[in-house]
Amino acid sequence: MVPDIADRLAGRHPTVVVLGDAVLDVWMWGRSDRLCREAPVPVVDVRSTSYLPGGAANTAANIAALGAQVRLVSLAGSDERGARLREALRRSRVDTTHVRAAAAPTVAKCRVVAADQIVVRFDQDAGAPTDPGDAERVVEALPAALDGADALVVCDYDGVLGERVREALAARRGELPLLIVDTHHPERWASLHPDVVTPNAEEATRVLGMPPAEPGESRADWIDRHRGQLFEATGARAIVVTLDRDGAVLLQGDRPMHRTWAEPVPDSQSPGAGDTFVAALTLALLGGLPSTAAVEVAQAAADVVVHRTGTSMCSTSELRDRLSRSAGAVLSERDLATVIAHQRAAGKRIVFTNGCFDVLHAGHIAYLNEAKRLGDVLVVAVNSDRSVRKLKGPDRPVNPEHERAAMLAALSCVDHVTIFDDDTPAAVLRTTRPDLYVKGGDYRPEMLPEAPIVAGYGGEVRVLSYLADHSTSAVIERIRSGASS
Repeated sequence: MVPDIADRLAGRHPTVVVLGDAVLDVWMWGRSDRLCREAPVPVVDVRSTSYLPGGAANTAANIAALGAQVRLVSLAGSDERGARLREALRRSRVDTTHVRAAAAPTVAKCRVVAADQIVVRFDQDAGAPTDPGDAERVVEALPAALDGADALVVCDYDGVLGERVREALAARRGELPLLIVDTHHPERWASLHPDVVTPNAEEATRVLGMPPAEPGESRADWIDRHRGQLFEATGARAIVVTLDRDGAVLLQGDRPMHRTWAEPVPDSQSPGAGDTFVAALTLALLGGLPSTAAVEVAQAAADVVVHRTGTSMCSTSELRDRLSRSAGAVLSERDLATVIAHQRAAGKRIVFTNGCFDVLHAGHIAYLNEAKRLGDVLVVAVNSDRSVRKLKGPDRPVNPEHERAAMLAALSCVDHVTIFDDDTPAAVLRTTRPDLYVKGGDYRPEMLPEAPIVAGYGGEVRVLSYLADHSTSAVIERIRSGASS
């Protein structure tokens, strides 16, 4: 089942090397109930201070929290901040054997928090020049760190990972089964042809060197429109562009864009959500999940930490709980009608579709993502096992109804799933009354038996095209052919 994915990934215990710029995140927690006499600024009475891994160190800690063996290759100063960073990493079960002493002081990013709001951030030694010998120290640490590693995650934040380090990695590129690059400047790593690069929207825009999306165009669609330039600039095999509150976009060659949808949350004050996303993506890919499923797992992990104030990590148990909540999106018809009534009262546009979804494939996911973009809430009604047998024959479905429903519910584009037992979802349509009913295929709207029901309450019917060469029957036939050969 879907929640078991978290335990399966953790149970593999892969070895992951994280290479990059580590910082010490300092969080000073307090309360404020007065202003300073000297200036109109709050006075914060600091009650406690937390010292946490930041930057590449936070990525390493997040990967370790999800069950991997993690080696960090980085630099830390021989100062109190460096000692605190090493101790924070050891508490997070990150191997610091390959963290070398830097000539410069350890960079710290300090945030003062009162009433769960960041009042001010101040950085210490963030702009200090790097010593020419620092790059060599990193290069010298690489061979031992990479020995037997399953993946390398690069976290390049304009620190020590310059041309010398890239040259050293290029010489060993054939030894790296999986290379993921998280950087402000992915174009600098193009010669290594990373398996995945993970820029955010601002970084992708900078790589393209052109204005962001035009008015009325979503950031996801704008990125998809410029995918060719992004692949050319980054040299990557796959690109995942994170869009904060709008989720993320996965681009793979000429395959359709895959979009994830972030859980709505007030302005987040968790600066490490991107690190959590990269960590979970790495573990999911190492666990053999398809790229589309891997980014869904990564989105679920990021959704865990964005609800917190402070640098944070997502553990295996928290990821399991988050995925279990997705499985809990499978509702009875009565409960679904109640939930939809509340969402409609809140002004949400409800989109509804239905189908067997027996063997979930790329065509289904592209179709569901397109349906989600047409409204705020996507409801998927799934044919029961009895209904599928009646429609498709006695050897179907391949997957039982509750597993099919759980897989759909785990997709971030799907908000609610229900199972219906009739030939058509007419009864569910009457109780939920969606604003838009969508169906995939070569139908005309008036050909659909559900169309009169939707028209009767003033709803809209729209037909979306399926991806060519993607059908459940074809997938099942290929599986059977392979099994018999």
